[in-house]
Amino acid sequence: MKKKFLPAFTGLFEAMKDTGVQIQIFLGFLAVLAGFILKINPGEWLAVLIMIALVVSLEIINACLEKLCDLYTTEYNEKIRVIKDLSAGAVLWSACVALVIGGIIFLPKIWRWIK
Repeated sequence: MKKKFLPAFTGLFEAMKDTGVQIQIFLGFLAVLAGFILKINPGEWLAVLIMIALVVSLEIINACLEKLCDLYTTEYNEKIRVIKDLSAGAVLWSACVALVIGGIIFLPKIWRWIK
């Protein structure tokens, strides 16, 4: 069992060194903090946590693809640029969807809280 989980935990710790992953984890932490402050319901928690997991996971995959591409060449290569842009685009898309879902969940609660 240790042989299966040790590399996975090592990978998570390695991922934490990536700036993009750090930013997404920090933003996820802020979403969780907002959830506690605004007392979101279980269904809303489910949506928030799934989106955090999706965005962070895609950011980790993006970091992997960038490192893999850099193994091939660190010089400019149009095909490598497209691969990196597609990977970054997947992160951006999921982050935009997460932002919309966060707005749907949090904005009405913030609005009521302000009033």
